[in-house]
This record gives sequence, C-alpha cells and structure tokens, in this order.
Amino acid sequence: MERENCSSVTEFTFLGITDNAENKVILFTMFLLVYLINLLANLGMITLIRMDPQLHTPMYFFLSHLSFCDLCYSTAIGPKMLVDLFAKNKSIPSYGCALQFLVLCIFVDSECLLLAVMAYDQYRAISSPLLYAVSMSSRVCSLLMAGVYLVGMIDGLINTTLAFHLCFCGSNEINHFFCDVPPLLLISCSDTQVNELVIFMIFGLIELSSISGVLVSYCYIILAVLKIHSAEGRFKAFSTCTSHLTAMAIFQGTLLFMYFRPSSSYSLDEDKMASLFYTLVIPMLNPLIYSLRNKDVKQALEKLKNKWF
Repeated sequence: MERENCSSVTEFTFLGITDNAENKVILFTMFLLVYLINLLANLGMITLIRMDPQLHTPMYFFLSHLSFCDLCYSTAIGPKMLVDLFAKNKSIPSYGCALQFLVLCIFVDSECLLLAVMAYDQYRAISSPLLYAVSMSSRVCSLLMAGVYLVGMIDGLINTTLAFHLCFCGSNEINHFFCDVPPLLLISCSDTQVNELVIFMIFGLIELSSISGVLVSYCYIILAVLKIHSAEGRFKAFSTCTSHLTAMAIFQGTLLFMYFRPSSSYSLDEDKMASLFYTLVIPMLNPLIYSLRNKDVKQALEKLKNKWF
C-alpha cells in the first residue's frame, strides 16, 4: 500500500491482559511484588559489584551488565502494564510505543549475546586460570560489551523503523499489554512479509550465535573439567557453571517459544503469558539465581551488612 493512502496513527490502545476485575487485583498485586523484587535485586547486584573490590572481575563485570539489561527492558514494560491494569485510558503515543519497543529490542538482544559472552568467560576461567587475567583483561571485556550493545542497537533500530513505517489504516487497538512486533503486524494493513523476514533473519542469527556460542563454550568447559584430577576440583568447576546454564535455559527457552513457534500454533493469550514471564519474571529470577548459589556474592553481602549494621 502506498504511504500517502495511510491514515496517520498518533496513538495506540492496549487491550491489556484481562478484563476480569478480580483477576486484575490478583495480577496487580503479584506483578507489583515481582517488579519491586526485580528492581531491588538488580539494583542491589549492580551496586554490590561496584562497591566490593573482590567482585571487580570479568565474571561480575558481565553479571552487572546482565542486571542492567534486565532492569532496562523490564522497566520499559512493567510500570506501564501495572498502571494499565486499572486505567480507563490504556493508550500510548505512537512515539512512546516505538521507544518502548526499541528499548525492549536493544536489551533483549544484548542479553541473548551477553549470555554467550558469559559462557566464553567461564571457559577461559576454567581452561586457563593462570592466563585468565590477560585473556579477559578490562579492555577485552569492554570491547565485548561494546559489541553486544552495538548489535542490540542495530537490530532494535532496524526493526523499530520497519515496524513503525507500516500502515495502520484500521483499528489502533493492540491486543497486548506492550508494543511488540507480532500484535503490531496483526493490525497493520501493509504487506508485512519484509518485517517477518527481517525478524526471522536478524533475530534468528542472534539466537543461533548465542546458543551456538554457549554450546561450544560448554563443550570446551567439559573437556577442561575432565582434565582436573581431584573430584573436589571438578565439582567446584561445574558448580560455577550451573547458575549460568539455569539462566540461559530459562531465557532462551522462553524466547524460542515466543518467536520461533509455527504461525499456525500462534495464540495471543499464550503470547501474553510468555511475555509476562520473560519481561518481568526472568529479570527477577536472574539476580536470585546468581546470588543464592554464589559464595563471593554472599560474602560481599555479609561484609556490607557488617559495615552498615
């Protein structure tokens, strides 16, 4: 359809999660608690890593950026979703919708790649502990993070530009609680094949790179661990990887379900539930997963508690 035949859409309206008043109260209470835990846990993790010199290592440098990514995309979605549960007017300006989607895209993509970088960091720490400080210097870590954010920004800008150049000549109601590509494509009267192809190619490449990077890194980690003679040493090496593998499996599993299942099995209700999980629940779980099983984080918390109290 020609651009001049498109009507100008200045705002979109979210249909939200549910219309049931009782469910709204339950969901609001539950997800307000989830978001507050997410906010406190991720801010706490970033602050703790910045304050404790013992945590100034590549592993915790990447972990602080993981918390930052979780904080950014959950904050782009969570507060607006909570307000809209009881708001009569659930509209969002078109530029606000574009910004929300851009932030989500940048930091979800960045987290995908960051998980692969963290797996590589684990490999370097276990396979070459004596050369670890050299191979994972602060310069190398900064360059890796710059690359991660650059890819996220490029993908975010491409997808946001394509999505918000579509024609919306019918309803401006989005059957969702935030601006995401699938529900936007459903209300567009333009040909969306290019958008779908770009999403599949770019995001598919990011997912493939991330999952492949993790699998290759852990193959080398297993080989390196098998060379360790003591059972205690092997257990310690494997235990450092369990938190990362847990976070990786939950995050990537949810994204694969969201964006790579057949269109014939696509359901907006399932999409909303999966979106709630990866935009609010996973960002809350990540700092808990990494802190509950981590002796260094526990020791840093204990020192901070003794210093303040």
